Amino acid sequence: MDADKCKPEKCDRACYRFCPQVRSKVEAIRFEGGRPIISEVLCSGCGICVKKCPFKAISIVNVPEELKGQCVHRFGPNAFKLFRLPVPSPGMVLGLVGQNGIGKSTAIKILSGEIKPNLERYDCPPDWPEIIQYFRGSTLQAYFQKLSEKKLRVVHKPQYVDKIPRVVRGKVGEVLERVDEKGRLNYVVEKLQLKTVLDRPLDVLSGGELQRVAIAAAVCREADVYLFDEPSSYLDVKQRLEAAKVIRGLKEENKIIVVAEHDLAVLDYLSDQVCVFYGKPGVYGIVSNVHGVRVGINIYLDGFIPDENMRFRKEPIVFHVKPPISNPLTDVPVLRWPEMSKSYGGFTLKIEPGEIKLGEVVGILGPNGIGKTTFIKILAGIEKPDQGSSPTEDRLRVSYKPQYISTDYEGTVEELLRQIAKEKFTSSWYQTEIINPLNLGPLFDRDVKSLSGGELQKVAIAACLSREAELYLLDEPSAYLDVEERLAMARIIRRVVEDRCVTAFVVEHDIIAQDFIADRLMIFTGTPGIYGVAKSPTTLLDGMNMFLKEMGITFRRDPDTKRPRVNKEDSRLDRLQKSIGQYYYVE
Repeated sequence: MDADKCKPEKCDRACYRFCPQVRSKVEAIRFEGGRPIISEVLCSGCGICVKKCPFKAISIVNVPEELKGQCVHRFGPNAFKLFRLPVPSPGMVLGLVGQNGIGKSTAIKILSGEIKPNLERYDCPPDWPEIIQYFRGSTLQAYFQKLSEKKLRVVHKPQYVDKIPRVVRGKVGEVLERVDEKGRLNYVVEKLQLKTVLDRPLDVLSGGELQRVAIAAAVCREADVYLFDEPSSYLDVKQRLEAAKVIRGLKEENKIIVVAEHDLAVLDYLSDQVCVFYGKPGVYGIVSNVHGVRVGINIYLDGFIPDENMRFRKEPIVFHVKPPISNPLTDVPVLRWPEMSKSYGGFTLKIEPGEIKLGEVVGILGPNGIGKTTFIKILAGIEKPDQGSSPTEDRLRVSYKPQYISTDYEGTVEELLRQIAKEKFTSSWYQTEIINPLNLGPLFDRDVKSLSGGELQKVAIAACLSREAELYLLDEPSAYLDVEERLAMARIIRRVVEDRCVTAFVVEHDIIAQDFIADRLMIFTGTPGIYGVAKSPTTLLDGMNMFLKEMGITFRRDPDTKRPRVNKEDSRLDRLQKSIGQYYYVE
């Protein structure tokens, strides 16, 4: 029961009166202090109340019978339930993969001790002896025994690093020196490229800089358990792999390491083992058994767990074997831009001339701090070039989704999208192509200010694509989205561009997402924070090879799912692909 949607003062409580389950004069649906509660003991799951409720506040989901007695934590009546927990092992990196809202962060908070598992008894939580007894026979019994006795030191890198400046003050160097308990600060600063920000206050750092500082602070502390929640957010490809190497370095100390990650390439490179989370987001989540990293990720993509005989997705996620052939709707350029330049203090961006054609999506790849967002802002008309004329001035209607999304809007998600989409909001095309793939229906009655990072990202993407425009600009649309949401986002952008015969630029660090979205690529090179060069658009194959050569990284294909996998540095395949110049697609 969604208490935010239920408005008992505006209806006749038809759901209450039509419930057929009455025992000892206690109805299956009751109102306590104006808040609706479904009695799961009395409710038969007939669905009558779902049809009667005029505000769509009620939904009924039947949990598999086999899971009874396996609930580790529940947040309250009619609230999210987590079944089972991941089982980490010392000296191994355990990766967690699954949709948003499926319980990964909850599991990490339980392992960190921030949440005490209540074994479904939210109204009468058990004490530690009972919790420890519940996990008898597994390695989690000893884990929670030490945690309850405060003999287990845990370090937790949180998901939303943008909130760190609210609770931690000071310059980066001073903060890291305070937490450096191993004497590894210089090594970590070098690997994570933090030298240039050591004298800066935390509250002026970008998202990528904050992420790297948070990872550095975590690995520099002395602990028994290290928990990382989405460590790749806001980082470019090179930074993601360097961060993965730093995290994997904790294995040498025989530590317990758990990582929740949506970037499959990074998860594959980082992890030794994987637990798959499945269920219904926001309702319940189930943790699978531990699998090897390749098998575990392939299980998640296929949507079927053989050892549990459980299918949790109707269709498997399929990847391209070869890059799609660019096929613009016309050879006539929609937008041409001349050679331009833009300077900010000590940073200079040089933009080579280029063009984009009707029905084409150009992906933008490059390191952080190289000028990608500056280029997008010039196209959007927000910034003016120092040299050269603005290419979109008085010519094209532009819709822009920024990298950092503001939550100043006062109102609900539905009100925002209705205001932007106007009469298109009620059309079947809009519902089928934008609302349903992004699963925005359940968010309609939510205030925009109350949304999580992933929810806000989906609303921002929908708002951008809802505007009537000839040029769409999306800056890092996959941030905080899970794997399925990223691929849905990629399909939506392609469909909107093709159906409306428009064009789009997409800044994206996720290689897999770019492979789905882009017809051509713009590669940004140079020295981050000092000098950047925006190359002219090139083919997807040439662009990937150019970018990965600059990064010094090669990819191979998994033989079963065809998903890209990062080659280990200096491996046989890595050396072979570099020698023939094929960094992404091996012909």
